[in-house]
Amino acid sequence: MATVYRWRLAPDGLATRRQLRALGLRPGGQDVVAELHRPRHRGRAPLVAYLYRVDHARPVRPMTPGRAAALAAAMRARRTCPNCRLDVGYCIPRSLGMCVPCHDTPSSS
Repeated sequence: MATVYRWRLAPDGLATRRQLRALGLRPGGQDVVAELHRPRHRGRAPLVAYLYRVDHARPVRPMTPGRAAALAAAMRARRTCPNCRLDVGYCIPRSLGMCVPCHDTPSSS
């Protein structure tokens, strides 16, 4: 079991994934060193963040042209309506399964 720290009481040298990313780093395969618990009200479970050692973190891998092309294709697929086949300029809500105009237009069947 990892060491548990309360909110804002973690020692220096430990960081969350977001904090590592802001520093241009990634966990790099290391295991979670500790957990950070932020208490919540009304008996709800605490929010948990996993902490990694900054000195064991590795630099973020650079974006290659192939990775950039794959990311662009994935985002284009999320913006393309399966019904009208148009790029609607926003990610299609999974709850609707199609763009808002197609969803709001009554079907003629």
